[in-house]
Amino acid sequence: MPRPFRPVTLEPLRRRSKRTAGLAVLALAAGLLAAVPAEAAPTDQQRQRDFAAAAREFGVPENVLLGVSFLESRWDFNAGTPSTSAGYGPMHLTDLREAGTGTHHDEGEEDPRGDDARPAKLPATPAPKPPPPGLQTIDDAAALIGQDVATLRTNTTQNIRGGAALLAKYQRETGDWRAAVARYSGAKDAEGAQSFADEVFDTISKGVSRRTDDGQKVTLAASPASPARAQAEDPKIECPKKISCLSVPAPYQELPNNDYGNHDKADRPKSQKVEYIIIHDTEGYWDTAMDLVTDPTYVSWHYTIRSSDGQIAQHVPTKDVAWHAGNWYVNAKSVGIEHEGFAAKGTWYTEAMYRTSAKLVGYLARKYDIPLDRAHILGHDNVPGTLPSTIRGMHWDPGPYWDWAHYFDLMGAPLSGFGRPGSPLVTITPDFATNQPAFTGCEAAGKPCPARGSGSVVLRSEPSDSAPLLKDIGLRPDGSASTMAVSDIGSRAETGQRYVVAERRDGWTAIWYLGQKGWFRDQRTTSPAFGLVVTPKPGLATVPVFGRAYPEAEAYPANVPVQQVVPLPYTFSAGQRYSVGNVLGSEYYSATTFDPANHVVVKGKTKYVQIQFGHRIAFVKADDVRILPAL
Repeated sequence: MPRPFRPVTLEPLRRRSKRTAGLAVLALAAGLLAAVPAEAAPTDQQRQRDFAAAAREFGVPENVLLGVSFLESRWDFNAGTPSTSAGYGPMHLTDLREAGTGTHHDEGEEDPRGDDARPAKLPATPAPKPPPPGLQTIDDAAALIGQDVATLRTNTTQNIRGGAALLAKYQRETGDWRAAVARYSGAKDAEGAQSFADEVFDTISKGVSRRTDDGQKVTLAASPASPARAQAEDPKIECPKKISCLSVPAPYQELPNNDYGNHDKADRPKSQKVEYIIIHDTEGYWDTAMDLVTDPTYVSWHYTIRSSDGQIAQHVPTKDVAWHAGNWYVNAKSVGIEHEGFAAKGTWYTEAMYRTSAKLVGYLARKYDIPLDRAHILGHDNVPGTLPSTIRGMHWDPGPYWDWAHYFDLMGAPLSGFGRPGSPLVTITPDFATNQPAFTGCEAAGKPCPARGSGSVVLRSEPSDSAPLLKDIGLRPDGSASTMAVSDIGSRAETGQRYVVAERRDGWTAIWYLGQKGWFRDQRTTSPAFGLVVTPKPGLATVPVFGRAYPEAEAYPANVPVQQVVPLPYTFSAGQRYSVGNVLGSEYYSATTFDPANHVVVKGKTKYVQIQFGHRIAFVKADDVRILPAL
């Protein structure tokens, strides 16, 4: 771009020497000096200038261009990697050929209904479908501005120009900027497209300012915007007002050999309190997820959220139990939300999806009185294995690149919290953009992942950058140390989780984690917290740790098989302390037949305490521990 110029004024001349000023005045008088170069503009405002220049070049209102980009990428570059729906750069120009299709993961950790359920195995996951061809926008954008697609993937200035050119084209074809924004979303359905446009114009009306992941300061000033459309409410769909929600029902259907799928009827919260909301990613694209959740022989979840526009689809009523978490106790007491995307693969989650998901979680939390904290809003990677044999098969989505801090900010429940300085209880709160652990295996085993922001904090066995990572005996029964593989959560704390400080030394902090001290450099990595902790009762050298809070054997009626309460292979020893997340009664939901009349909620006298034990939560019996304030 040409360097900007400005007219000469007397003020800059007064700052020069008399001789220089005199020569300049003479030159100006002679008509030889019409302008002088402007002072160098701040480099961290280049993206702001790129948006302004592209808006002028293609006749797009600057606030519309900024609003669309914010809803797609928050103006970030994301190290040139694609989003979970194959979009590149600040304008989220989609290129399916480069991003690939990915594969959906199978909920195969345990039979979704517990130890006493049917023996049949779930079918193999079908081949994933790529996003529809209509979402391939990078070719059109490249043609409109005369650049090649590789440049639009990697050059933020050209990416912004390409997005502006597309918006201008859509406006010429529709005659309306709101319609152009809706079309830009790539949504196949009108409701999803209009919902995306509503979010864009809502952002414009409120304004926003932030520093991007590559250090650029960008501001969208608040300005009046047209009001959102009034949306008709469907009584069959449980969804926040003013958000587009589709009904794509999961089938409750009888199958051969006394089997059925793909969820269980229930009457929550009358039958059981809903304690958790579980955040998943689909490991595949939207169409594949829709095919799977409507397959009666597959598993289920309550909602799916689309990446490109934040469209929500509900599949299972929240009163019913979906098969989504790989832990039947958690299934029976949770709502599962899948997000179109991938836990690794070098991809990122769109702002449109974060925003509608946050609104959905806030709505559900209010409906079921669920606290907005990381002891109740869990990733699938925080759900424990039920038995020693199931730990290794548990999933680890939504992965280290899910921005928990931003997600909770959108819900109005910041994770940093408050606590007295030096508190022994801390919340993990790294800066997402600058915290970039050197993970491997996003694209191929052992290959370094792109340098990207993360909410994960890697723990070491000693206060040294060269010390081995911690051991997770459940994941590695041979006793070997954890690794930096992106899927290996054995030595990793996550944003929002609370841990008890075991020791502080020379700028390093150790927390209690899976019975060990896990060390990390505490450079604005934690915030002090208030809360409760547990420690073994006096006289107990160790207490068992469990993956589910099931009743004692005496609580089961004669017609319900007793579910074994088997400890996990970890050690919680005297002297160690862990953060309390909840105090729970013991429950087991027996649901193994198609007829809901045979379903039974078994409630026992045993009380459990939910703790943050490692990367995942765990449960200890209340009779085994003391609950204390973190002082």
